[in-house]
Amino acid sequence: MCYFSLCSIWVICILPSKSKIMTKYIGAHVSTQGGVENAPLNASAIGATAFALFTKNQRQWFSKPLEQSSIDAFKANCAKYGYTAKQILPHDSYLINLGNPDAEGLQKSRDSFIDEMNRCAQLGLDRLNFHPGSHLKQISEDECLALISESINIALEKTSGVTAVIENTAGQGTNLGFTFEQIAQIISKVDDKSRVGVCIDTCHAYAAGYDIKTPEGFERTWRKFDEVIGFQYLRGMHLNDTMKGHASRVDRHQSIGTGFLGENAFKMIMADSRFDGIPLVLETPDESLWPDEINKLKSWIPAQ
Repeated sequence: MCYFSLCSIWVICILPSKSKIMTKYIGAHVSTQGGVENAPLNASAIGATAFALFTKNQRQWFSKPLEQSSIDAFKANCAKYGYTAKQILPHDSYLINLGNPDAEGLQKSRDSFIDEMNRCAQLGLDRLNFHPGSHLKQISEDECLALISESINIALEKTSGVTAVIENTAGQGTNLGFTFEQIAQIISKVDDKSRVGVCIDTCHAYAAGYDIKTPEGFERTWRKFDEVIGFQYLRGMHLNDTMKGHASRVDRHQSIGTGFLGENAFKMIMADSRFDGIPLVLETPDESLWPDEINKLKSWIPAQ
């Protein structure tokens, strides 16, 4: 804004402000074969500006500790290819169930989760994505959700610098976290809310009953997300089309634009600034299509 006088008449002019530049970080869950240090290379090779990875074998409870040479190489490769922590969304082991009703299984899950949080910290990463947990038909949903919150609290107390990122589920089997209310219930009992976040998987959301396919449903879904959970907790997204229909409660990913969601849901995400500045990660089944899918998603970002 500027002020100047013309013949004693004050004129106020408004200088145009720079429009906000949209920043979308788009990538895929890449391989770490040969060592975690290869993940940034694999991400760069497909044109990704974000990526996800497993810091250990996802089908094992524990793995040998990360070697310092791998840690140093991972950090060097991230710097070389321009990846910062906010562009990377690590995923924990599929075996972990932080709401396990069995005492032995719960302790094993908690120990493994803490180990994975520490591995992220070693790599300079600031978040860890995980599926919340399952009641296995042995306890109530509320009891299971309380166990998950308790597990997060224990992990946060024993680690530092890494946010526990709850991924929504499709609601298949006894998995919880398929409604925004369930996720909010978990967060409500986490003591350090600065270190808890949310990752929304588009396939899971649609399968769980959230209509993100139509413009009306898309806006309604995200308005509810903000009211129930809050966008301040959104730390990443998984961009997946779905092989199964709306409210199917079946988790089956499909390549972008080839499933029940189609292209429009992803076009709306790309055009929406609420999804800026976080990793947007493909977990679609045909890895050979990832470069094309990434380019397609980038092409749907409005011109600046």
